[in-house]
Amino acid sequence: MTNIPILDGHNDTLLRLHKSHESEMIFFNENTFGHIDLPRANTGKFAGGFFAAFTPNENYKVDPEKHVTKTGYDMPLPPPIDQPFALNYTNALAATLFKLEAASNGKINVVKSKKELIRCLNKQKLAVIFHIEGAEAIDLEFHALHVLYQAGLRSLGIVWSRPNRYGDGVPFRYPSSPNIGDGLTDDGKRLVKECNQLGIMVDTTHLNERGFWDVVQLSDAPIVATHSNVHAICPISRNLTDNQLKAIKDSNGVVGINYAVNMLRPDGQFDTNIPLDTIVEHISYIADNYGIDHVALGSDFDGTTVPDSLKDVTGLPKLLKRLEIAGFAEQEIEKIAYKNWIRVLGETWKE
Repeated sequence: MTNIPILDGHNDTLLRLHKSHESEMIFFNENTFGHIDLPRANTGKFAGGFFAAFTPNENYKVDPEKHVTKTGYDMPLPPPIDQPFALNYTNALAATLFKLEAASNGKINVVKSKKELIRCLNKQKLAVIFHIEGAEAIDLEFHALHVLYQAGLRSLGIVWSRPNRYGDGVPFRYPSSPNIGDGLTDDGKRLVKECNQLGIMVDTTHLNERGFWDVVQLSDAPIVATHSNVHAICPISRNLTDNQLKAIKDSNGVVGINYAVNMLRPDGQFDTNIPLDTIVEHISYIADNYGIDHVALGSDFDGTTVPDSLKDVTGLPKLLKRLEIAGFAEQEIEKIAYKNWIRVLGETWKE
């Protein structure tokens, strides 16, 4: 088990580095803050994954504790952001990514094809997939989409939870169904088709349920949620219902399990004192009910609060060990760790 690489569905490390008062080159040094840097990634057998470019709202802060009670919460969402601001911010995060690649002496590669991805895994280079979380940077003519594709964009989440011109996100609400608000706009439906034509993976994470079903109806690629969990275990609005999980299976898609404690815990609370078996429970639910081919890992490292039992990327081998103890065979763990992502990307990308 110690040699199984892990390909991860989502992290916000680029945002953390961009907002840091230090140079982004701190990524090459082992740190005690954040969840990922290159030395710790190597220790944790973290072989790469989807590095997100997310544009936050300017001067907007919410204190979650003010909205949490013993029975639940409903977090207020920030207002929409405009396209020029989002594109400028996205370019800055992309620049951070490409600077890291250039400075890595070949240790980091931004991959644009399945062949490149597999080569990186075989050569133990960090395989980075350029992902955008929330399509605010994309203009209605899709000019930016095509330029970003040429730069390496291979995965796009239509929304973060705040609304944009392409659709409505799901709020952070517990307990709650994900069936909140309208689905994709007409422009959002055009965006799905454009991504299909280019070979950009469409990520349904953060979409509300109506938007999810719009993607299912429109897309000719496997349906993917890069960092979401099981609603039947933790009934937060961000998690996926059984009907959604079945649709992902029927499309030959995959769910990356998120390590956010409030999306793992049945009580939806933010207490980080939970065992790794809580993550395993979500993985097992999908594997047992919908098949081992349709579950993967989607940490949300550097973008959420993870269990103390995991701590950071160095805890991943312990998670694989818990999967083994739970009865998963080595071939099944390989699928969860990286092979399911490779399959789905191979069926989605055009090169």
